[in-house]
Amino acid sequence: MSTTDTIDRGADPADPARTTRPPPARRGSDYAALCREVKQSGLLKRRPVYYAVKVGANLLLLAAGWTAFALIGPSWWQLVTAAFLAVMFTQTAFIGHDAGHHQIAASKRVNNVLGRVHADLLVGLSYGWWINKHTRHHSHPNHVDRDPDIADGAIAFTEDQARVRSGAYAWLGRHQAWLFFPMLLLEGLALKVAGVQATFERGRTRTGRATRLAEAAMLAAHIGGYLAALFLVLTPLQAVAFIAVHQGLFGLYMGCSFAPNHKGMALFGKDDKVDFLRRQVLTSRNVRGHRLTDLALGGLNYQIEHHLFPSMPRPSLRHAQELVRTFCARHGIAYHETSLLDSYAQVLRHLHTVGGPLRLRPELEY
Repeated sequence: MSTTDTIDRGADPADPARTTRPPPARRGSDYAALCREVKQSGLLKRRPVYYAVKVGANLLLLAAGWTAFALIGPSWWQLVTAAFLAVMFTQTAFIGHDAGHHQIAASKRVNNVLGRVHADLLVGLSYGWWINKHTRHHSHPNHVDRDPDIADGAIAFTEDQARVRSGAYAWLGRHQAWLFFPMLLLEGLALKVAGVQATFERGRTRTGRATRLAEAAMLAAHIGGYLAALFLVLTPLQAVAFIAVHQGLFGLYMGCSFAPNHKGMALFGKDDKVDFLRRQVLTSRNVRGHRLTDLALGGLNYQIEHHLFPSMPRPSLRHAQELVRTFCARHGIAYHETSLLDSYAQVLRHLHTVGGPLRLRPELEY
C-alpha cells in the first residue's frame, strides 16, 4: 500500500488507560493542532447517557437470548438462538472494547470493572490479555515485529513471513485469500483459548495477582455456566451443534468487524520513522456507511478517528470524521475510506499478493 500523501476517498504497560491514549503531542505539531480542534469541539467529553442506554439495552437482549434458550428446551430450533447469541456476544465484546479504551466512564476503575464483566464473565474473553495485546497494536499499528495483530501465525501478513513457510503452513499461505473467511469461524475459540492460557501464566497479562485471580474466576464461571446450560438443556448432539454454530458465527462476526481496519494498508518496518498522526492515519481504513453500519461494526468503521483518539466515546467518532478528514486534506495526508464490501476485497487482494512467493514455489508444500 502506498503511503503517498494524497486524499483517497475510496507508557506505562501496567496502566491500560495510558497505553491506549496517544503520547503527548509537541506544541505546534500537526497532531497537537488537530487535538486542539477536537477538544474545542467537545468530542472527547464522556457520553454517560448514551452508554447507560447502550449497556442496558445490550444486557436486556443478551438476557432475552438466554431466556429464549431456556424456554425452547431441547430442540434444533436452538441453532437460531445460537446465531442470535453470537451477534449479542459480539455486541457485548464491543462494549468491553470501549471500556478498555476508557471511553465509557471518567474513572479507570469503573471502566475496568465494566470491561472485565463484559469480556470475562459475559463473553469468556480475557480482558487483561486483550488489553495487553490491543494496546501494543494501538501504539504500533501495522509496524512489522511490533504490532501483535500482524504477527506471523495462521495468516501471513507480509511476503517475508510467507517466504519462510514450509509444509502445511506453506499450503495455508498459498491459499490464504480463499481460506480467510472460513478460518474466521475459528477466531472466537482461538481468542478464548489464548486468553485463558495467558490468564493462568504469570506475567502474561501484566496485572496483579488479585486481579488475575478475579479474572480467572470470572472466566471459569463463564465457561462452567455456558457448558452446564448447554448440556443440561440440550441433547449432547444438539449441544455440540449449538457450540459450533454459536462460536463459529461469533468468530466470523468478530473477524469481519476487525478485518477491514488495517489489513492491506501501509506497513512500516523497523527503521521507518513516522510521526504519530501519520502512523495512525496511513495504516487505518474507514468503512463508509450509515448508523446501521456504526451499530453492526461497533464504531470500528471510524478506525482512523478511533486510532487518533482512542478514548473518544463511540457516538462522537461519526462527528469527528469530517473534522479529521478535512484536517488530513489540508495537510496532504492520505485518508482512506471505502465501502464494507470493497474493504473485504482489498483485504483479500493483499492476502493473495502476500501468498504470491509461495505459489511460485509449490515444492514447499512437501
